[in-house]
Amino acid sequence: MLGIENFMTFMVTALLFIMTPGIDTVFILNKSIGQGRKSGIVSAMGINTGVLTHTFLSAIGLTVLIAKSAIAFMVIKYIGAAYLIHIGVKKYRDTSVLFADNCVSEVKNSSKTDFWSGFFTNSLNPKVALFFLAFFPQFITPSKLEDPVPFVLLGITFAIIGVVWYVVLTLFASTFSTKIKGRPNSGILLNKISGFVFVLMGLQIAFG
Repeated sequence: MLGIENFMTFMVTALLFIMTPGIDTVFILNKSIGQGRKSGIVSAMGINTGVLTHTFLSAIGLTVLIAKSAIAFMVIKYIGAAYLIHIGVKKYRDTSVLFADNCVSEVKNSSKTDFWSGFFTNSLNPKVALFFLAFFPQFITPSKLEDPVPFVLLGITFAIIGVVWYVVLTLFASTFSTKIKGRPNSGILLNKISGFVFVLMGLQIAFG
């Protein structure tokens, strides 16, 4: 089918990989519990747009260059790590009330921030690109490895599975936010916990 082999096996394997707790899962949980289901869903869209970015890079062969170039890999790796540490420190220092009602314009700005935070969290992680480069070819007909179409189709499928899983995860996780909204200091505490987690994720990418 368009150069793709064992498509059902790919879908099952992709789902298992996505369900495995990692940076994206922690990011979604933080957004969903801290800011509600809308924030979690928008972040999920951003993360999986990042997945499509990696797919595009795989399709045109740039990830091969990244894999072979230690300098290129390290640059992208440290940019991603620095970004996570930046938002972690910013969140840790944030003393605003997390669950305060926002006006319409603030909600729109927050949605944009959630989307781009999710996008950069995923797209600036070079390990995702290298995973795709190693994973996708296992399900592509050898004679079609230089054809970008199978890569793109597998990437879109991976992203769709990711969106579905993260939306389900968001709907479950966001229910906890209603329990902590009534606690005056819960917002500040959650900001500090979330910030600490993001800094740890950044350090994990930088030194992992």
